[in-house]
Amino acid sequence: MVLSVSGFPHSSSHPSIRFVPASLPQERTFIYPFFTRGRPFPLQLLFFGTLFCIYNGFLQGYYLIYCAEYPTDWCTDIRFTSGLLLFLLGMGINIHSDLLLRQLRKPGEVTYKIPQGGLFTYVSGANYFGEIVEWFGFAIATWSLPAFTFAFFTLCCIGPRAYHHHRSKVSSQSHDTTRGHLWA
Repeated sequence: MVLSVSGFPHSSSHPSIRFVPASLPQERTFIYPFFTRGRPFPLQLLFFGTLFCIYNGFLQGYYLIYCAEYPTDWCTDIRFTSGLLLFLLGMGINIHSDLLLRQLRKPGEVTYKIPQGGLFTYVSGANYFGEIVEWFGFAIATWSLPAFTFAFFTLCCIGPRAYHHHRSKVSSQSHDTTRGHLWA
């Protein structure tokens, strides 16, 4: 994550805060696919993930650098501090959940296993939940329409995946260990 405070290129009287979450998209696109075990990760997904990260990063960065204006005390604003905390919490959940998911299978193993531990104790899709929390934290910290739009579409895309993942997890088990779990 990169956080910098500087003046706008077009106005030196209005400081800007550029809050660019560079670490997670890079982790999700370039690192995660190479550490997954089981089936090989399709190069087409890696390619499209890279394109999406470049496009989304450009849109978010352009808005924050050239369009957004923040007051000089924005770093102490409750929106920024609570959003930053939510972002960091979501990022921690996401990275820890991905670590648990990667450790489920031995190299070459392709069978599905149900993750245990961490937030998987309470939420079927802890990695999805972490990503949703992360991007809503980013949206709150930047208080920008593009960031809220991205967070909303992340919820719309990942939410149904998490719900269907939870339903298939519950139906595939013969015992009822997932009752009471949330689906996000």
